Amino acid sequence: MINYSTIVNNQTIPLQSIPVLKYEDFLELNTKWVQRKEFHCVNYYGYLSGNKIKLICCIADDREHNIYISSAEIEKNSLQPNPSFTARHLSFHIFERELHENFGIIYTDHPWLKPMRYAFNRNNQEHQVKNYPFYQIHSEELHEVGVGPIHAGIIEPGHFRFICNGEQILHLEIQLGYQHRGIESLFLNKKKLLQRTILAESIAGDTVVGHATAFVNVWESLNGFDPSDDLVFARTLALELERLAIHTGDLSAISTDIAYQLGSSVFGRLRTPVINFMQEWCGNRLSKGLIRAGKNNFPFTQELAQKLIRLMDDYEPDFREMYNEMKSLPTVLARLEKTGVVTQQQAESIGTVGMTARASGIPRDIRSSHPSALFTQFNHEPVVKHHGDVYSRTQIRKEEILQSIGYIRQWLQNIPREDTRTTELQRPAPGSFVISLIEGWRGEICHCAVTGDNGELLHYKIKDPSLHNWLALALAVRNNEISDFPICNKSFDLSYCGHDL
Repeated sequence: MINYSTIVNNQTIPLQSIPVLKYEDFLELNTKWVQRKEFHCVNYYGYLSGNKIKLICCIADDREHNIYISSAEIEKNSLQPNPSFTARHLSFHIFERELHENFGIIYTDHPWLKPMRYAFNRNNQEHQVKNYPFYQIHSEELHEVGVGPIHAGIIEPGHFRFICNGEQILHLEIQLGYQHRGIESLFLNKKKLLQRTILAESIAGDTVVGHATAFVNVWESLNGFDPSDDLVFARTLALELERLAIHTGDLSAISTDIAYQLGSSVFGRLRTPVINFMQEWCGNRLSKGLIRAGKNNFPFTQELAQKLIRLMDDYEPDFREMYNEMKSLPTVLARLEKTGVVTQQQAESIGTVGMTARASGIPRDIRSSHPSALFTQFNHEPVVKHHGDVYSRTQIRKEEILQSIGYIRQWLQNIPREDTRTTELQRPAPGSFVISLIEGWRGEICHCAVTGDNGELLHYKIKDPSLHNWLALALAVRNNEISDFPICNKSFDLSYCGHDL
């Protein structure tokens, strides 16, 4: 008996084809899979189905390029405790914390049911962020330092509570959940495709292309629509330009946090033409309005290609010179090397993704393991480092920038013609499940959708890569000095809003 469904990225299947297992079998199946390094959980969530909570777990097989889907059902408001996935593999901790917060599911052996985001529709409204019991160590030699939730500048709300021995950090607890945006619920409440697309663009302001592309992949798959070559080209190009722009801006921010003003200025200056190009292409520097299901309102032209080639020709030599100068300075390396280390064992145990995983020796990259769009046409090689420190995360940004430039130059040699056909995508397949994975600049983005008998959205699930990686930041700063926290934080550059859905 096969107790799971096997699908590939962006595939729609009948919901009824996903086997419903006994909870104990469901737990055994999925926790056994993730013991193998080529497997990891891309999503595990629940939604109400009548008087039951339907649980769906999605395990990615990165070697065979498959995704294994299984499900279970438990009674709503049940006081019967269940054994946790987390006790068997820590990478499930964040998913089960969300299930506990949203539905009140009780576990017998979860190590720490810390509230995840204090969602506006959480199961227990008496749990409030202002009353959160932060972890404490009682000692006359230790002190606590609180940062946030109100930050300077444009940083979003999040609270960091440090326990320190002098300047040394012993423990960091990160508490998010101040925004209560309710984006997943809005996907159900908003009925127009344009409204939902704008919601996808607003999940994380620095990942407009990544999240919008995941949404249109979901929607097109539900409608049985195969995007034309020009759509595939534009979306892949925009995704790599977004990676290029944000990585460059992060190198500027990393330079700022170590008081290296030349790097801060030059990398910041190099980012500007890239986002300005996006405004010239679609009218918005963050790429809002560019990605649309079934169509492209801003076709990529030969004229735009020539401007982009000139931009790359100007950008690349200045970028190489600036990075080589930065990495040659002992004062810079002293702040980056061996700072904020996440070991490979830690990264594997908590299920890190994206740059955070690759900096610790884990070659986890959706562009190679579950490719879509133009990445299906060649073998993408993930950039992997092995020291897990701030310098490794800095090096990955540099090498991915140059890799993206190489891809862009190659793609611009063969720009597909615009497909002028228009297709109305308003009839999603009824009773279906679909999953879409995208490798955004920060890491693995996952969108899942479930439709009802009439094709209406019953549930929409979003996962930003930050969900996996916030715990990595908390681990990275242990035994570092508190003055190193800003550079550690920026080396991950995680999203508050991507977490506080």
